[in-house]
Amino acid sequence: MNPYILATLLFGLALGTTITFASSHWLLAWMGLEMNTLAIIPLMAQNHHPRAVEATTKYFLTQATAAAMLLFAGTTNAWLTGQWSIEQMTHPLPTTMMILALALKIGLAPVHTWLPEVLQGLDLTTGLILSTWQKLAPFALLMQIYPENSTLLIMLGLTSTLVGGWGGLNQTQLRKILAYSSIAHLGWMILVLQFSPSLTLLTLLTYLIMTFSTFLVFKLNKATSINALATAWTKAPALTALTPLVLLSLGGLPPLTGFMPKWLILQELSKQDLAPVATLAALTALLSLYFYLRLSYAMTLTMSPNNLTGVTPWRLPSLQLTLPLALSLMATLSLLPLAPAAATILTL
Repeated sequence: MNPYILATLLFGLALGTTITFASSHWLLAWMGLEMNTLAIIPLMAQNHHPRAVEATTKYFLTQATAAAMLLFAGTTNAWLTGQWSIEQMTHPLPTTMMILALALKIGLAPVHTWLPEVLQGLDLTTGLILSTWQKLAPFALLMQIYPENSTLLIMLGLTSTLVGGWGGLNQTQLRKILAYSSIAHLGWMILVLQFSPSLTLLTLLTYLIMTFSTFLVFKLNKATSINALATAWTKAPALTALTPLVLLSLGGLPPLTGFMPKWLILQELSKQDLAPVATLAALTALLSLYFYLRLSYAMTLTMSPNNLTGVTPWRLPSLQLTLPLALSLMATLSLLPLAPAAATILTL
């Protein structure tokens, strides 16, 4: 892609998110989301592969549907209450519609089915943008609504953690596994959104760091399936030794960074007298942990071609910058000691 066109598209992506961040009016927020969608579509379709074009079409249709729902909910709210302000969502009908529209935007269960299919058709770089940057603007809106409909959010959160764990069990493609991992993590964030928005923000930040490092690891190894991971040890042995720790951090095991948000969320849910919800969420985390362990096993404890028949790729030198990977890897593995500081900030 022409570097000038690429720079323009990335600028449009950043500007759309920034407009949504800064907006207090529903029309301005909708405009930012639309700019965001239109800027990423050429990036998704740049390979001109039939799968990439199909994924782009699916993404466009779902985002257009979500944007139409969002605009309709904002208009209904203005009709019922006379307010276009984001923070004045007082009527339950437009609030529920808005939550469902934003859930479709980010891929929460049960409106999640587009996300694995779209992510599977993209290359790892565009998939990284879709899994991280594209979640920020809808989450900014969700955190401003302050919904009173607690049951809806808890149901969405629990369904997402369950579907995210269950859906990834039978997958062999890494991008689909990461899509289901994304759905499960979003479920955890939505569970605690109404009780502690700052804790949701902390969970989102740790998710962004962990997903960033996971995508960069797979990109460095040029791996798109579990089978391709088995040959990684010959190419980057040190990275192969650290990758299981990154995956287990995504699964939420101590003493890694991913344990911190899950621990604080379970603590917050228990404080709100929602022990059954906390127990169910913790049990669904075990489902996700299984497929992270499966990836770790395939990468470190099997030697190709003994696992499955596969062609060993050429070990060409990678041109990818390793500094972002090194920094995100350190953050993914070693931020748990900051948990007391995070907990203190959350209580302020």
